[in-house]
Amino acid sequence: MKHATAAPSSRVQEIPGRSPRLRHVTPPDPHGLTLAPFRGLRYVPDQVHSLSAVTSPPYDVVVRPDEVVELEGADPHNIVRLILPRDGEREPSHARAAQTLRRWQELGVLVADDTPALYVYEQHTADDVLQRGLIGNLRLPALDEGVVLPHEDVMPAPVADRAGLMRATAANLEPLLLAYRGDGPGTAARIIDAIAEHPPLLATTTEDGTRHRLWAITDHDEIAAVNADLAPRQALIADGHHRWATYLRLREEHQSPSPWDYGLVLLVDTDRYPLRVGAIHRVLRQLPVADALSAVRDTFRIEQVDGPLDTALAALADAIAVGGNAYLLAGDGTFHLLTLPDERLVDASVPRDRPTSWRRLDASVLHYAMIDHLWHVPDAPEHISYIHDALAAVHEAERLGGTAVLMHPIAESTVLDLARQGVMMPHKSTSFGPKPASGLLLRSLELN
Repeated sequence: MKHATAAPSSRVQEIPGRSPRLRHVTPPDPHGLTLAPFRGLRYVPDQVHSLSAVTSPPYDVVVRPDEVVELEGADPHNIVRLILPRDGEREPSHARAAQTLRRWQELGVLVADDTPALYVYEQHTADDVLQRGLIGNLRLPALDEGVVLPHEDVMPAPVADRAGLMRATAANLEPLLLAYRGDGPGTAARIIDAIAEHPPLLATTTEDGTRHRLWAITDHDEIAAVNADLAPRQALIADGHHRWATYLRLREEHQSPSPWDYGLVLLVDTDRYPLRVGAIHRVLRQLPVADALSAVRDTFRIEQVDGPLDTALAALADAIAVGGNAYLLAGDGTFHLLTLPDERLVDASVPRDRPTSWRRLDASVLHYAMIDHLWHVPDAPEHISYIHDALAAVHEAERLGGTAVLMHPIAESTVLDLARQGVMMPHKSTSFGPKPASGLLLRSLELN
């Protein structure tokens, strides 16, 4: 693990001289984009090996059991023991996570900050991408408000799992990622950049070389100014659709007002800090490559391309640049590029009740024309795995004797255009990042 540092105290600290006191701020629209401060629950550095050793990627990025084991071995208190608890069936696992969370608080491993705050969170990746945003409790808007825009369908099983975990722990254990357009350096941006000039509450470098820093905004006038700036804006769900659906479900289960009216988010102004859009690849766990190719032979152009993986992915990118749908199949030591789907296949299998831009998405054609119609593969965890990293997807397909379907990222403009129309893309169509590290900041609903 990389070396980690932190502020001497685990408590929120006022940072004097950060910016002038802000007065006479117009209250934000109560129906707009609103972040409420909260008492962040954070690891006490002296109680763990290092702050980096207790972090984890988001729960849905950790897909292999050996990854969970590796994270558990990094520190006995690694956050993966809460976000992906292992103890047999689903309900006992959720109960175990709740017990673990309570025990860590009783032992002083996790301690709540004294003062409610919004938090400035910075990530600086090994390849020099800088991202800053605000972590806070987002007021969950009504569906018809158009304040938060989802862009992907969700699957019932992950929503049920996350709901069970949040009920048991009474906590939001990791923030989901929202993106908004700030239209220039407004008040929120100026406050964020000003606070980033001061010593952080914590700083750590995770195993992937990303440097993470966190600050607190506790001044009431600054928080009001941030919300006045955010109120007229829309936010796109960049990462965390299943957790968003879980927030909405749990809000409906509790009488308002309650802490369940809010959910933990990281909000990033993509005008200042553009997100990267990556693909999420599919591994058809029980479908050999030879069978996959045989089933599409009459409806796609198939071309074997040279490896290694980077070379094959470059061929996929070139095919996408030309236009049309393209996929890279791997898993048996070879790479095959699939392009030019038969128009009659697409017309017959892809639903016609949505815009043409949706009907021609790689994910739409893949799921309706290929997975459902040609391959007859059920969309269930035992049949399909969703993996963010191309190399990991290929290795998993080779291990299982299955097929990796490698995808190309969808343009952010297409995502936003469909979201504004209220049109949902197939689940796991996009991967925005950098994603926030899990374990640096938690929210206990019992503290709010």
